[in-house]
Amino acid sequence: MLNTSRFDLSRLRSLGRFMQAGERLAEETKPGARVVCVASGKGGVGKSILATNLAVARAGRGERVLLVDFDAGLANAHLLLGLSPRHDFGHVLDGNVSARDAIVHGPKGLSLISGGVGRHALANPTRRELDRLFKALSELEGEFDLVVVDHGAGLSYSTVAHLAATSTLVLVTNHEVTALSDAYALYKRAHMVNAHIRVGVVINRTASEEMASAAWERFKAASLRFLGHCPEFVGWIPSDDAVGRSVQARSPVMVMEPASRAAKAMLKVSEWAPIEHARTTSGFYERARKALR
Repeated sequence: MLNTSRFDLSRLRSLGRFMQAGERLAEETKPGARVVCVASGKGGVGKSILATNLAVARAGRGERVLLVDFDAGLANAHLLLGLSPRHDFGHVLDGNVSARDAIVHGPKGLSLISGGVGRHALANPTRRELDRLFKALSELEGEFDLVVVDHGAGLSYSTVAHLAATSTLVLVTNHEVTALSDAYALYKRAHMVNAHIRVGVVINRTASEEMASAAWERFKAASLRFLGHCPEFVGWIPSDDAVGRSVQARSPVMVMEPASRAAKAMLKVSEWAPIEHARTTSGFYERARKALR
């Protein structure tokens, strides 16, 4: 027969409370997803195509990937992935569904939340509306290994809030002087709101490696001269008819034509080392919410 003294029972109860507290602490400090923002200073440089293929590539590695199309109101990631979401950020904002219920699944098992199309409130969200969206998204962070955020071109309020919160940014541009100038402006702004952000530049839709290298050298020279620092050069992606065919077919080029030059280049971009460490010390979307204040 087990003989347990009051002292022993007290110790057991204390040990039980200690273990429960430890379990709660472990849950509270459980690392969330790594978060990578994909942005461009100018529209039309192929940012969303790169973001969707980057997400596909990482999902193909067995990671749980969430692609967030934050080009709110003008979203097109669902088209590039061949998906037809029933719900988008507009429904989340209206309180009709949760962010989790807005998720649809795409190639290689990736998850997508669409930004919605043609919604004025999403194209120009207020601080309060963004706060509600960020709060809804924060509940998903622990369910994924990687969150890829596809931003609208330029420096919208939502983009700046994301840049203030993230540790890692993929900045997409091309060799044209206007695209490089706008990318420089975005890079400058990113460092103004987040001095510790790690930025990698991708030169997209370029005819040759020489042209891409020349574009990068111009970007780097301007950054060093006027800012005293510069981003990293992640790589370049060649102009490739395979990309156009994939867009028309609504299938990522890495799925439709993985042996194409563009697909191979995008795969290399997806292997950029900082993506492995793109985690903040606290919840990403909680940091983004604080950036709104």
